[in-house]
Amino acid sequence: MKQTYWLLLLLFCSCTVQKVKKSVYDSEVFEKGHMGFMLYDPVKEKTLVNLNEKKYFIPASNTKIFTFYTSYKVLGDDRVNGLNYMEKGDSLLFWGTGDPSLLHPDLQDSTVIHFLQKRPEDLFMVDNFDQISPYGRGWTWNWYPYYFAAERSSLPVYGNVLRYSKQAGDPLAKAYPNSPFLPLSRQTETVPENYAIQRDIGQNIYFYALNPEAPDLTFETDKPFITSPHLAKNLLQEAVGRKITLIHEQAITGLKPQKLPTAKADSIYAQMMKISDNFLAEQLMVMVSDALFDSIDMAGAIDYAKDSLLQDLPDEPQWVDGSGLSPQNMFTPRSVIKLLDKVLKEVPMEKIKAYFPAGGESGTIRNWYPADPGEPAFIYAKTGTLSMSSALSGYLITKSGKTLIFSTFFNNYTGSSNVQKEELQKILYFIHSNY
Repeated sequence: MKQTYWLLLLLFCSCTVQKVKKSVYDSEVFEKGHMGFMLYDPVKEKTLVNLNEKKYFIPASNTKIFTFYTSYKVLGDDRVNGLNYMEKGDSLLFWGTGDPSLLHPDLQDSTVIHFLQKRPEDLFMVDNFDQISPYGRGWTWNWYPYYFAAERSSLPVYGNVLRYSKQAGDPLAKAYPNSPFLPLSRQTETVPENYAIQRDIGQNIYFYALNPEAPDLTFETDKPFITSPHLAKNLLQEAVGRKITLIHEQAITGLKPQKLPTAKADSIYAQMMKISDNFLAEQLMVMVSDALFDSIDMAGAIDYAKDSLLQDLPDEPQWVDGSGLSPQNMFTPRSVIKLLDKVLKEVPMEKIKAYFPAGGESGTIRNWYPADPGEPAFIYAKTGTLSMSSALSGYLITKSGKTLIFSTFFNNYTGSSNVQKEELQKILYFIHSNY
């Protein structure tokens, strides 16, 4: 009787897999671009479905899975190092580690501020800004006004953005921070949209206009500012309420600093993964390099990850930034599957669910891949979106309780990616219900 049961179960599973294969291979939607797909059972260590799994695709924000794993292994899930510092007589020398949480509009960590306020020494900020470029390899120049391309830096303050917010009835939007170092110029002419806030391409001057016919308008938007060591020093000095002197990097060459723990890494990972925050992803890789080398070398941090943490991937990742904004990133579906398998083995499932967007519930897939009413989410996955490139990779929990791993890439398609998402949603739900 048992033998008959297992035989029927095997035939049922085989039939389900064949239907999934047919849905993937014969889809007219998926044929309209380049597609890679792989479905894997980590318990049986068995590939269930594969299509172009050996080919390289532009992953977009699926790159953040690589950033997350590297950060988790190097930085852990406790508090990150928010400041390097050393005492020299009556002077305190300090410099940035890339920690994005300092007065960030969402993370709001003020550990560094309180630390510097209480120190008895004179304060000297070491300029190590030239260790990292504001933009990554392959980033597009005209992204400069948009939050998704906020500048990277060694010592971010306020997340390197101005956050504008307006409530109904308020004549103007409020800016955070409200600082004389980040001026706002207001235009009075009518705008075609409800509001417009733009920054000059070469300087931190913002142009702001409201539609007078929309007085009850509410909004919140982040606008990047141009970073510099002098601006960071001024913003920090303003927040600390004490004089800070900027000095050259040579002052600390070859010296071993002390570390100041600040924000919880967990909170940074969750925000980075759930809303696909590019700035946090880039800054995490900055912190990884600081932790590894006591200096900022993002290329070195990526090389370390590839050589020491990801050497067992079937195909070498072509990996150049932390966020996936660069189209120079290229991964294969089977390498992403292997990485997700490593994450599943090394990170508790409750943490995976806390970090990854949940289908129909949270993050970038809150409006996609919903479970049946009253049932928990069954997709925990990272999205990726660039022009003509989209991706979804993560974990699928079946109604029978199995956890499967999947990776999907679409490149070189025309039109909206929603058509592919709708097709993929049907396939993933079928797997959830039948495997």
